[in-house]
Parts: sequence; structure tokens; C-alpha cells
Amino acid sequence: MYLLIPFLPLLAFFVAATFGRYIGRKGSTIITTTCIFLTAVLSTIAFYEVALTETNCYVQVTTWIDSAILHASWGFLFDSLTVIMLIVVTYVSAVVHLYSIEYMAHDPHIQRFMSYLSLFTFFMIILVTADNFIQMFIGWEGVGLASFLLINFWTTRLQANKAAMKALIVNRVGDFGLSLGIFAIFFVFGAVDYSTVFASASDLIGYKFFFLHMEFDALTVICLLIFIGAVGKSAQIGLHTWLPDAMEGPTPVSALIHAATMVTAGVFLIVRCSPLYEYAPSTLVLITFIGALTSFFAATTGAFQNDLKRVIAYSTCSQLGYMVFACGLSSYSVTMFHLMNHAFFKALLFLSAGSIIHAMHDEQDMRRMGALNRILPFTYTATLIGSFALIGFPFLTGYYSKDFILEIACSKLHFMGVNNLAYWLGTITVSFTTFYSYRLVFLTFLSKNNSFKQFICSTPGHPMHEANILMGLPLVLLAFGSLFVGYLTKDMIIGLGSPFWGQSLFALSSNIVFLEAEYLPYHVKLIPFVFSHIGIFFAYHTTAFFLAGGAFGSTNKSASGIGQASLQKSLMFYRFCTQTPIVQAYSFFNQKWHFDDFYNRFIVQKVLSFGYHTSFRLLDLGWIAYLGPYGIARATTFFSKTFSKLQTGFVYHYAFIILIAITLLLLILLAGTWGGAPFWGNGSTSAAVTGPSDLTLHFIFIISFCSLSFA
Repeated sequence: MYLLIPFLPLLAFFVAATFGRYIGRKGSTIITTTCIFLTAVLSTIAFYEVALTETNCYVQVTTWIDSAILHASWGFLFDSLTVIMLIVVTYVSAVVHLYSIEYMAHDPHIQRFMSYLSLFTFFMIILVTADNFIQMFIGWEGVGLASFLLINFWTTRLQANKAAMKALIVNRVGDFGLSLGIFAIFFVFGAVDYSTVFASASDLIGYKFFFLHMEFDALTVICLLIFIGAVGKSAQIGLHTWLPDAMEGPTPVSALIHAATMVTAGVFLIVRCSPLYEYAPSTLVLITFIGALTSFFAATTGAFQNDLKRVIAYSTCSQLGYMVFACGLSSYSVTMFHLMNHAFFKALLFLSAGSIIHAMHDEQDMRRMGALNRILPFTYTATLIGSFALIGFPFLTGYYSKDFILEIACSKLHFMGVNNLAYWLGTITVSFTTFYSYRLVFLTFLSKNNSFKQFICSTPGHPMHEANILMGLPLVLLAFGSLFVGYLTKDMIIGLGSPFWGQSLFALSSNIVFLEAEYLPYHVKLIPFVFSHIGIFFAYHTTAFFLAGGAFGSTNKSASGIGQASLQKSLMFYRFCTQTPIVQAYSFFNQKWHFDDFYNRFIVQKVLSFGYHTSFRLLDLGWIAYLGPYGIARATTFFSKTFSKLQTGFVYHYAFIILIAITLLLLILLAGTWGGAPFWGNGSTSAAVTGPSDLTLHFIFIISFCSLSFA
């Protein structure tokens, strides 16, 4: 049964990719969706057998690498960490496959699309079920490849091409760091399987190695290199730029890859390597700060975006920052709890956005929407549930995990005096999360309608309407998860004394502050709640003032529909927003902290300029061309012209050359008798041989042969 979990998605990919044109669109969608749903059912059974009955399972398929220095098997490890990731991957993948049947129904290449989705699911399963770092790296690279194919699915769109290349190149930076980390693990531990490496981690505390005449702590270097890989895949600050641009792909791709699965691979890797990180405390401090800074950066940027999918993308980046933040606090179980909860409500938000875009004829700018709550009430309800879960509304899924991360950070601040900056960054982020969530709902559904008439009624008698059941049922399933999964699984996953995780996770007892978090003062626990209401306050007033003025002071249009008081408030707000510092701040956040500008100016352009003047001008058009094709052609021409001069066409010239050649041959024959034997077979071993040397005779023979040839 366990082998069917990775096999069924691979089978779905093979059938859809190979026989898609023969079985047709309907056959491809039925086969791929059925296989993924069966995989989800098998994952549920595995979750029960492994996690709930506390029975780990390991299936070894074959011996993969068996040499004197390295041994690695191809096998599948099923423990609590693996099965909870399988639940996330297969459940979200199943609903996305079902959703895509209708969303991509009019695309002529839907067979290829469904095959790519199944391929991605297969590689993601390989990544989470691997029992060694090499097998995990194959899944890691595989999901990168599948992500590239899915983002670039619409190959005729230039922006999709650019986004796919950007995602591939930026992730290569993280992948390079991870590959170095795996090499370092093999160098230090002499093995790459999880069991050997994690069991030996405590024995290597304080182990140093020298590189370039400098001393490094082995575990710290290994953890830093692995974290570089996680930064790239989980879109942490610095290597985050690929994630918002990846929204150029189809919306189901965003829901599967950029909300619930691939972007969580880096978080999963950190949690899987928790036995290593616990003995590298300096790395944990860095992880805490990077995660908190990422959550703050992404939230502030998302609050000033106007593209519907980009707002949700930056929200994803921000929540990933919270997960990495929790890893730095050694709260790995809380990290996985938030990862699971986030998968449901973020996939719900993306698929709801897909329904809106589908109904609005591919319009994604929120400023051109509005008043959709009456036209799309079902999608409006789903978006509300996802947004409330995202901001941590009481008793919804996000409430049980996100607030607990901040409580743990506050506990370490309150009782240990550490992570001060990280805690306040995470707390301030709550305000911006609430701000952009309220802004998204308000501009899309509750504001006055700003769309074109053809979007509301594209053809007479066919007004804009909700999608059919194939797109609606996935929203219902994800909404159920967003409402109840956090409450139903809280005690099991992060409850005190819960045996759920077994040996899957490891944290030093000195780093565990769950009990302290439970007994924090109530006024401290209410700090995120207060910041959340601050975000609502600013979101309400900014959107209300903006809409009252009709796009910053368009007074003629607004005067007929609103009161004079609202108009005056709008004009005041307009004057405030046009102040130079406010405009500069808006530009800074809207332009994503100018990360893309910085990379383009100081990295991309510099590298391209260096490559142009070295690889292209100096090598490709320089020495390589001079010594290669151009040089060979020029040398051939030179020797041809030189030797062609010997062909004069005068008979006496040829007769003279023949005379010289015959004279040389006679000299050779006569000289062969000087040493007592012919020059071509002198077998004498005596050193006292007179006459010319063999080298001289051979040279004369070659000259005479060439002379006869020219003659």
C-alpha cells in the first residue's frame, strides 16, 4: 500500500503525458484526478497507521549506491512528519486537480497541464518520504523542474516565460547551498541517510574543520548551508523575488505550488533536520531573525499591491516567514501545525481568487472590481473564511497556530530575554496582515463597482455567475478545513505531552517553552489582538476615504452619490497622501522595497556586463574564434597560397625539382652503406657507427618525397 502513494501520481503523469492525445481531454482529467484522489485516501490510511497508532514504517525498494565510501538505499520513510506532509500535499493536490477540470476546460493543452500537476505531486511525495539526503535532493530538484513547467505552461506569454526563468535561476542559488550542505554532511558524517546523521549529531558538538586556513564549526556550517536551500525554496527575504512573479502561471498552479506544497519544502527541510539545528544555536538565532524580517517585509509589501494574486502571494511569503520564525524558536511542532493550517486557508484564498478571475474574464486588478458580493456570494463567503483564518480570527484555523507562535516568542522574550526584535517584528506584522486582508475583501466585494460593463454581462442573457460544482466543491472542502482543522487537531499536534511526533522531531529541553507560553499574562496575549484591530482601523478608513473621493479627489463623480462630509474627509485624506514623505513611503512599499531594482542594477547588469566583455567579446569572439574556426580557416588559406606558388606551370621548374629529388634519393641510397646496413633496418647494437644519423636520413627522405610529389 505504501508504495502506491508515490506510484499513482507517477502513473497519472505517464498516462496523461504519453497517451493524452489518444484518450482525449476527458480521459486525461479523469485518470489524473482519480489517481490523486486515491493517493489522498492512501495517505489518510498511512496517517492513521503511522501517526495515530505510533508505528513508523520504512520500505526499502533497492540498494541504490553501494561503494567503499558511500552507501545509500532507495527507500521510503513514513513517520509522523512524513504523513502529515502527505496529508497536506495529497489533499491540496486532489482538490486542485478537481478544480482544474473546469478552470482549464477551454485550454487546448489541458492534458499537458494535468500531467504536469501529477508530476509535481510525485516529486513532492519523493521529497517528503525520502530516507536520505540524496533521494530528498532528487525530489527537491524535481519540484523545481515541475514548477518551471507549470509557471511557463502558457508558453506564448512573455511574462510567464520571464517568471519561470526567474523562479528557476533564483532557486538555483538556494539549491547550490543545499548541495554544498549535503557534501558537507557526507564529509563530516561519512553517510547521507537520516538515521546515521541525526544519531551522530550530538557526538560532533564542537567538531571543527579547516578551510582556507580558517577554522569553522562543522554543525554550524552544515546548518547554514541547508538553510540557504530553505531560503530559496521557501521564498525568504533575499531569495523571495521569484514567488510574486510566479503568479503569471495558471491560478491552480498558484494554489498547489505557491501556497501549500513547494514553498513549504524549505520549512519541512529545517524541521526534518531539527537534530542538527538544535546543536547549532547561532544558526537558530539567524533563522529566527530572517523569518521575522521576512514576515514583516512581505506583509508591508502586500499591503500596497493591487494585483489580487500578488497580494495573496506576499501573504504566503509572510506566513512562511512565521513558520521559519517558529523553527528558530525550536517550536518545530508549532511550525508544522501552522504549515498544515496555512495550506488549507491559503489554497482556499487562491482558488477563490481563481473563481473571481474566471468570472471577471482574467481581470486581476482589485481596483477594477467591486460589488461582487451580490454577484458571487459563494465565492465571497469562501474568501471571507480564508481571510478570517489568515488574520487569526478567534476559533478559526489560523487562530490556533499563528497566535501561538507569537506567544512562544513572547515567552522567550519574557522569561529568557531573547528574540526581542523578532517578537516585535512578528507582532507588528499582524497589523499589516489584517490591513491587506480587509483591503482585499473590501476592494473586491464591498466597494462600488469599478469594472467594465462587459465583465458584468458579457453577452445578453448570460450575466457573470458563480462557477459550477467542479470549481465550487474544492472551495467547500477547503473552507471546511479552514474552519475546523485547527480546532480538531490542536491538542493532538501541539498539546502538552502529546506522543504524536514520537522521534520525528527533536528539540532540547532548554529550548521548549510551551508551558511558559500557556501561563503568559492575559494582557500580553492580547497584544496581537490589539495590533490586529489597529490594522482593521487603518484599512477601513483608508479604503473608505479613497472610495468616497472616487480615486483621490474626483469630486464630480462622487458629489452626486455621497455626502459633503464624506467628500471633505476624502479631500483631506487626498492632501495627506500626496505629501512627499507619504508618496515616497508608498513608492518604497509598492516597489517591494526595491529588491528587484537593486538586484537588476548591482547584480544582473554587472554579471551581464562582465559576461559580455569576457565570455563573449574576449573568448567567444576573441581567443576561441581566433584559435578556432577563424584561426584554422586563416591558417589553411595561408598555407594554400604559399604552396600554390610552387605550381608555376613552367616545365623547367618541374624538371629542376625532379632533379633535386632524384639526387637526394641517390644520396640516401649511398649513405645507407656507410654504416654497413641500410638506413631502414640497421640492427647493429654497436655504438661505433659512422655516417649520418637515422634522423638526418629520414629528414632527407621526407624532403625528397615531397619534392617528387610537388613535381
